[in-house]
Amino acid sequence: MNTILLGVLPVFSIIGIGWGLRVSKVIPENAWSPIERLAYFVFYPGFLIPAAWKADFANGSAGALGLSTIASVVIVAAAVLAVRPLLKISGPAFTSVFQGALRWNSFVFLPLTVALYGDKGSGLAAIVLGALIPAINIMSVLVMSRWGEGQGGGWRGSLMGLAANPVIWSCAIGLSLNLLHVPKPEIVMSALKLLSDAALAVGLIVAGGGLSFTYALSRPWLIGGVSAVKLVVLPILMWTLCRALGGDATALGIALICGSAPGAAASYVLARQMGGDARLMAGIVAFTTAASLITIPVLLAVFGVTTG
Repeated sequence: MNTILLGVLPVFSIIGIGWGLRVSKVIPENAWSPIERLAYFVFYPGFLIPAAWKADFANGSAGALGLSTIASVVIVAAAVLAVRPLLKISGPAFTSVFQGALRWNSFVFLPLTVALYGDKGSGLAAIVLGALIPAINIMSVLVMSRWGEGQGGGWRGSLMGLAANPVIWSCAIGLSLNLLHVPKPEIVMSALKLLSDAALAVGLIVAGGGLSFTYALSRPWLIGGVSAVKLVVLPILMWTLCRALGGDATALGIALICGSAPGAAASYVLARQMGGDARLMAGIVAFTTAASLITIPVLLAVFGVTTG
């Protein structure tokens, strides 16, 4: 448990620093968007390209991890859609419930994975990102197009944004270099290492800076229920399926971290673009981020996840 806490607490401490910088206005409000773009379009590729480039895709656990995470997301999405008539909420509110149950903050997932599993974890993390981000985005756009007020920006703008997503093309570049067995020049890898280190720290600060607790307690039962699905049901399902498919100890730990990562700020952006309930979405993201400080180490300890 001490090893887990030593990996988790520094990550959430930096999230807290980001939140403090935001509320204290040490960093001006208009500076946050450029910082986020810098992290997302420059530092993030610096992490993902070498992670996918060096990943061992021959490891059977890679397939188990990818399949289990995709299958879990599809199962939870189907369940949320099935209970929609029982929720008695508006269409826009339902889109936030749907996103809240599925979408996850990769700015939290990546540093946690690296802190607990090092280079081996970063390669498997790249596999998860490359598999889940397109799937979850497409499902979210479908739901937003059906129940979002006025259907916001519609399909074209959302899918163009997905195609330009730096996570997608970074994983594609790294995977291509890996499969083609392209040599890894030391000068290139050293430069990418500097970007990679920056990605983890700046990403966590951005995650903290994006939190808003104003609306988090205004609908406690709805937000609490969505958070329970996201932080408890989804990670247990991912762990269970990964184990059933033969994933090793590292894959099982990453599956648990992936499922229990808090909601993503990107879901708030999509809610605004496509007519969702953006305030409810912001509340879910804030609450899941705060609660995951407790749920992640508890789940890792309960399921006996080993690190290293």
